[in-house]
Amino acid sequence: MAVLVPATCSRLNFAAAPQPFKLSRRFTAFAALSPPPSPPRGGNTVVDWVAATSSFFDNDSRPIMLFDGVCNLCNGGVKFVRDNDQNRTIRYEALQSEAGKKLLRRSGRAPDDISSVVLVEKDRSYIKSEAVLKIMEYIDLPFPQLAFLLRLVPLFVRDFAYDNVANNRYSIFGRSESCEI
Repeated sequence: MAVLVPATCSRLNFAAAPQPFKLSRRFTAFAALSPPPSPPRGGNTVVDWVAATSSFFDNDSRPIMLFDGVCNLCNGGVKFVRDNDQNRTIRYEALQSEAGKKLLRRSGRAPDDISSVVLVEKDRSYIKSEAVLKIMEYIDLPFPQLAFLLRLVPLFVRDFAYDNVANNRYSIFGRSESCEI
């Protein structure tokens, strides 16, 4: 598939790009989509991470909160959630643990990505501000109502604020040598 643009617009000169070929007098091919990647060959197999981590939910269907185990802000957040979760509706796992890395892959994230809190439920995962709001829904009053009100704020605004705090969490709150939880 090619993107067609008027010939007058195709005068862009890219140093490494080949010269566009002419389709007609009026249109020139500007860009073409590359073919889809070929499936893995040899010993590389695709892992179904949902199936590989389904054992985490076989005996216990409570969601799992993944957090940065060396971040003081994250450890404080886990302690806060634990103190306000009288029914023990959430389980906790550090992102740096083997189980945490598997659950990250299940959530479609890289196993070394510790940039966001993640809430993993049996059928779905939440990241960034969505994870925080979902965690608030699980803990005691008044946090579910507060989560409802915060959902009125657009996602891009919530995630912008979340990213700013997350990107500066070590410089503001510090870090520990190991997971304290």
